[in-house]
Amino acid sequence: VQLQASGGGLVQAGGSLRLSCAASGGVFSFYAMGWFRQAPGKEREFVAAISRGGGTTDYVDSVKGRFTISRENAKNTVDLQMNSLKPEDTAVYYCAARPYGLALGSPRIDDYRYWGQGTQVTVSS
Repeated sequence: VQLQASGGGLVQAGGSLRLSCAASGGVFSFYAMGWFRQAPGKEREFVAAISRGGGTTDYVDSVKGRFTISRENAKNTVDLQMNSLKPEDTAVYYCAARPYGLALGSPRIDDYRYWGQGTQVTVSS
């Protein structure tokens, strides 16, 4: 499956952005999905994950209550709504898919097989 992330940009602290990841080349509903981010000089880290059906979600503590992951299997997309953005949210954001058929998302980078190219999010103070 191929993944294409979009929606990044420059926003002031307290603002919102909505990232979207479009999937192609596979039956999207059979892939659990995740969002990760990588800030300059730091390792890639987990942000959010969602199960194949969308009923189970997981978030890193630092974004709980501010970010929401969702998916529309009919449109082959998974989105990340980001509210109350902070400068520390600045990073390149990546969407990722787990191997075909696994039901749940995961916070582990190594559990994902397919990765998008990333989209830059910059939050100014």
